[in-house]
Amino acid sequence: MEENIIQIDFTEEMRTSYRDYAMSVIISRALPDVRDGLKPVQRRILYAMNELGLSPDKPHRKSARIVGDTMGKYHPHGDSSIYDALVHMTEDYSLSIPLIDGHGNFGSIDGDGAAAMRYTEARLSFGAKTMLDHLEKNLVPFVPNFDESEKEPAVLPAMIPNLLINGTTGIAVGMATNIPPHNPSEVIDGVIAYIDRPSISTEKLMEYIPGPDFPTGGIIVNQEDLPAIYATGEGKLKIRGKVEIEKGEYGRQNIIISEIPYTVAGNKTKLVENLSSLMKDKVFDEIYDVRDESSKEGIRIVIEVKKDRNIENLLNGLYKKTALEDTYSVNLLAVKDQQPITFHLKSLIQEFVAFQVDLYTKEYTHLLEKAKNRLEIVKGLVMATDVIDLIIEILRGSSSIKQAKACLMFGDVTDIRFKSASSKKQAQSLSFTERQADAILSMQLSKLIGLEILKLHEEESSLEASIANYRMVLGSEKELFKVIKGRLREYKKLFARPRRTLLTTAQNENYVEEIKEEDIYVLIDRFGYIKTIDTGTYSRTSEEALSEYPHKVCMRNTDKLCVFTSEGNMYQIKGMQLPRCKMRDKGTLIHSLCKLGKEDVICYTSFEQIFDSLLFFTTKFGYVKLVSGLEYETNRSQIAATKLESGDAVIQVQLLSAQDITAGDRRVFLLTRNGLSLAFALEEVSELKRASRGVKGITLNEDDTVVLGMVFSPETTTITHHKKKYDISNIKNSRRCRKGMKNKL
Repeated sequence: MEENIIQIDFTEEMRTSYRDYAMSVIISRALPDVRDGLKPVQRRILYAMNELGLSPDKPHRKSARIVGDTMGKYHPHGDSSIYDALVHMTEDYSLSIPLIDGHGNFGSIDGDGAAAMRYTEARLSFGAKTMLDHLEKNLVPFVPNFDESEKEPAVLPAMIPNLLINGTTGIAVGMATNIPPHNPSEVIDGVIAYIDRPSISTEKLMEYIPGPDFPTGGIIVNQEDLPAIYATGEGKLKIRGKVEIEKGEYGRQNIIISEIPYTVAGNKTKLVENLSSLMKDKVFDEIYDVRDESSKEGIRIVIEVKKDRNIENLLNGLYKKTALEDTYSVNLLAVKDQQPITFHLKSLIQEFVAFQVDLYTKEYTHLLEKAKNRLEIVKGLVMATDVIDLIIEILRGSSSIKQAKACLMFGDVTDIRFKSASSKKQAQSLSFTERQADAILSMQLSKLIGLEILKLHEEESSLEASIANYRMVLGSEKELFKVIKGRLREYKKLFARPRRTLLTTAQNENYVEEIKEEDIYVLIDRFGYIKTIDTGTYSRTSEEALSEYPHKVCMRNTDKLCVFTSEGNMYQIKGMQLPRCKMRDKGTLIHSLCKLGKEDVICYTSFEQIFDSLLFFTTKFGYVKLVSGLEYETNRSQIAATKLESGDAVIQVQLLSAQDITAGDRRVFLLTRNGLSLAFALEEVSELKRASRGVKGITLNEDDTVVLGMVFSPETTTITHHKKKYDISNIKNSRRCRKGMKNKL
């Protein structure tokens, strides 16, 4: 058994296996080839459809059949991934030139999914034919499929720059590609400009290809960043939807979204839902209503704006808080020679042109060989018509086709019966090639008609002219480029369309919230659910119903709710972020509005109340201090309210007014777990900074802690703690700890 054990270094095995896996994903799954701009699954789908004969002029075929052929012959990675790729190639809102013509429910720009593959049908589009038309000319290498039972093309003979025109996205191991789509006419013009001037700069290329052109339109608002993106192959685009302002009913104005950002394509419904939720949550108080009136004629999302509101300011808010403005990260990454490389604009065009030179050279070499072979046959047929009587005599005198063929090719007259010695002598001079001999032997008698003989002569002349043209193209780079440019111009006419995406430079303006100020009541129940109601609702609510809420804070909706915890932290929540509810609604758990975690809340108040107050802190270890409310003015959602020793906790935060401080008769009362109490003048407590620990208010035994600390006035005779009342009338002047409270803890 020990002889069968192989010792392998675990680290090296993991490194090797992971590298192999990563390269397999990069090369064979996730990234496109720089030449045809296709991922392997897309290439295999198109090739399988081409093998099924699904050209644009043929009927559609069930998608399930296409997926089955692709998976069974070329791509054994699951039907769902193949069908998803097929669906994507039908989307005219994702691709500038869709590669598949779908029939049935293939989803929508709203975000609706495609129907199951058994219900939909598909065939190749005219765009796909530009990538498949010349496969029979052996322009690209074929490789064995996964089980070596079939052959598949390593790359398609793409005659258009598909990678730039349609763009692509892909996530591999440790890298990703994100190439935006471009306008077909502009890209083809850029390619022709590069062919004419190979030394052209990226800046000059951008005169032909000024920027991406998304099928969904929209506006690129950082046009000034495009030169750097095209020069380096990386960068970020800011895309906005296209909006218009229309007059609405009752003096209102409407914002009409007629084009959405490309990043929202296939998920338009989510954008509408987001806008509606922002309206309902009063994030944008200016919005009266949101409707989606889109149809087959185009996108139309209507945002009704309340009367006399600043629409430009609202738009700035929508750009900031919704997908109406989004970021598209550009990464021009593609595979070349089995290696992932980040290209720039010029290098992508350079690779495409080099691929075209190779394709067209092979195509014209193929056409030349084909024309030469045909000319050889035609010349043989023409010569045969001149000696047709002799050939008939040879055929009639031969005992086999092999014997007749030998005579035609080598003048071998052995065992052939001739009518005369002159015929035999003439037959000995024949020297047709093998192709010519085969063509003569299979020639129909109808070819001897005078008109057919004339056609042979015309074909001979035409073939000689074609051969001369092919040789001229192959012998001159200038002529080869002329052919490439001519065909590109034909494709430009076929796929030309106006630019849809506008390029501009716009500065982001800050959104200024337009809020109607009003008083609100914040209600928090014992489970931590929070909600707000207006003053009218509060006044109409019974005392019994309000008693269910142990915490009630009256504040302005423009104010912030401050939450103090026993861990010494203060959390802030904007009033506009608090859920506006009806009295019967449950509300929202406060933990979802701030990062409260498992901390115990000891005080709810508003910042406006804090700002004009001094805060009296008491901790479990008996530390006390006063802190000015100004110390808590911050834009941060969480700050440390006080400093605590390890194991210590805040047990009380009490807001004191200026009158409490200046009265001179306010006293501090501290109560411990063991029933000790202490009272002393408030004047003895120092005003300290927020970050300080405080001063020792009471000396405690090791097993004792403070459970209550508060400031009280001379009129106070009892203090309630945990629903128990304590008589403090006999300790108001105490300056030392006392025992014997009426109700011990």
